[in-house]
Amino acid sequence: MRRTPQKRNVLIIGAGGRDFHNFNMYFRDNEEFNVVGFTAAEQVPDIYGRKYPPELAGRLYPDGIPIYEEKDLPRLIKELNVTDCVFAYSDVSYQHVMSIGAICIAAGANYMMLGPDSTMLKSRKPVVAVGAVRTGAGKSQTSRRIAEILTEKGIRVVAVRHPMAYGDLAAQRVMRFAELSDLEKHNCTVEEAEEFEPHIVRGNVIYAGVDYEAILKAVEEDPKGCDVILWDGGNNDFPFFRPDLMVTVVDPHRPGHELTYYPGEITLRLADVVVINKIDSAPPENIEKVRENVYKVNPRATIVEAASPYTVDEPEIIKGKRVLVIEDGPTLTHGEMSYGVGTVAARRWGAAELVDPKPYVMGRIAEILELYPHMGPLLPAIGYNKRQLEELEAIINRTECDAVVVATPIDLGRLIKMNKPHTRVYYRLQEIGSPNLDEILTAFIKKHNLPAK
Repeated sequence: MRRTPQKRNVLIIGAGGRDFHNFNMYFRDNEEFNVVGFTAAEQVPDIYGRKYPPELAGRLYPDGIPIYEEKDLPRLIKELNVTDCVFAYSDVSYQHVMSIGAICIAAGANYMMLGPDSTMLKSRKPVVAVGAVRTGAGKSQTSRRIAEILTEKGIRVVAVRHPMAYGDLAAQRVMRFAELSDLEKHNCTVEEAEEFEPHIVRGNVIYAGVDYEAILKAVEEDPKGCDVILWDGGNNDFPFFRPDLMVTVVDPHRPGHELTYYPGEITLRLADVVVINKIDSAPPENIEKVRENVYKVNPRATIVEAASPYTVDEPEIIKGKRVLVIEDGPTLTHGEMSYGVGTVAARRWGAAELVDPKPYVMGRIAEILELYPHMGPLLPAIGYNKRQLEELEAIINRTECDAVVVATPIDLGRLIKMNKPHTRVYYRLQEIGSPNLDEILTAFIKKHNLPAK
């Protein structure tokens, strides 16, 4: 029998986001526990071997907390005499969650998760939260649509994004983005910029970082003013702020996933409003299956139907050409989609061929593509660090094609130089019929006595 330590030794299993928040909210000043480490999932580059810094870890951890590789879980549990493993990342199947659980339990540790009452912060401002059951369901365009509606009604909206903490964690404690130059100031990755830039170019302020208690205080006191906080969730996680209105997006291109992924089903069960997106492109039987599943687990939710129409800057660049399609990275990797809107647009506008970039990939991007063999002939926009961004540029420029179709939410041409003609694909949320988000948000404004014009 293993020796039981006086304090419970905790290992937090994460991916550079929810794990740090759970620590900050539940463990940081809790003397009943001794957090002996974090583990990082394989898709998060260059984070293991580092430490959660003492500036963030607090008085109980003056030396910080080491971050290990998840693959070493069995050894770590034994060597660090771990009593409790806390699962703390998202957008994974129930099979994955319990496979990790089996590893932990077989090594002798307890296996646990933390829920909303232990991790949600209460704001002095009304909070609208947006989540999704899977990455790539349409959460980001739903968040942008909500911000647009509220702003048009004279409501000052400040957005807060789910963390993507991959860099200098102490420096990333609280990040505010109001200008495009702030992306460079905070050394944002492509994945971060994909979420921040669309808000910035629309004139919205958005925050993100590592310490969400400090972020909440900064948001409530933002110099531009704040009437409503918009939680722009990520990776189908449930919010860090307690919502007054919870909106969850479901995807009929992946029917059934809303009941089989963690914590997507939680966001569905928490929802006040469920947006069934992509009804313009999904098979009718898939839409009905998703609708049935929503009614099954959350019959009180208001259902909004929506489409995701897209536009192309210069469609003539596509027609008759051999094109390389660059899609949103997270949608294709842990979102498990085999294609995205760029592929749809390229076919719609008459591309002669979709060129497969796999013969030209290199470095870390080649390793990531090996982890996700389901992808079609396309390139995910991966740029967690400067090296990967350089690799992405080199792969694009090496690929033998006539043109490039860029379907990420950011202006990729601003970050890298492409030696071929390229065009961008944009997509947005469009509600179909009633009820719609305008009606729902009008009622929300009235309920909270907000100063609408």
